[in-house]
Amino acid sequence: MFKAASLSRAIDVVNDSICKLVSWFTLFMVLITLLIVVLRYGFDIGWIAMQESVMYLHACVFLLGSAHTLRVNEHVRVDIFYCRFDVLKKAKVDLFGTLFFMLPVNIFIFIICWDYVVAAWKILEDSQAAGGIPAVFLLKTFILMFAGLMVLQGIAELIRNITLCVTKNESVLGEVK
Repeated sequence: MFKAASLSRAIDVVNDSICKLVSWFTLFMVLITLLIVVLRYGFDIGWIAMQESVMYLHACVFLLGSAHTLRVNEHVRVDIFYCRFDVLKKAKVDLFGTLFFMLPVNIFIFIICWDYVVAAWKILEDSQAAGGIPAVFLLKTFILMFAGLMVLQGIAELIRNITLCVTKNESVLGEVK
């Protein structure tokens, strides 16, 4: 149990660190968007790479921040019964959902996107827009990173929920659940 708990905490630290970095991207998105508007409407200057950089940052925020969102249990869900469950029942539902939905879907995403991303890397795919960012292959890599981070966080959640179901000790959930 101790090694599993250590693994779970290590995964949490990785996703928390990525989230701290990625959270700054939202500020950069706002500042770059402001600059785009000022340049375009104030000076009649357009810069495709700057516009694409907002898209790249946006992709990073959502794709790399999703695992942390799972960690802090903030993904949007429509629940009718879950909110009324006690902690143990919630852990069982989360365990089932992680095992039979979240992990298989993210493993499928990783597998199905692997060739797509590898092909982009082989040709060092760049923007189709003239003057765009010549790194579309990096943007596509975020898809694999998303799936990988979600699988890792899913493993951490499995460890926590299994430990809770076995020990019935709510302290294993830590400060986030």
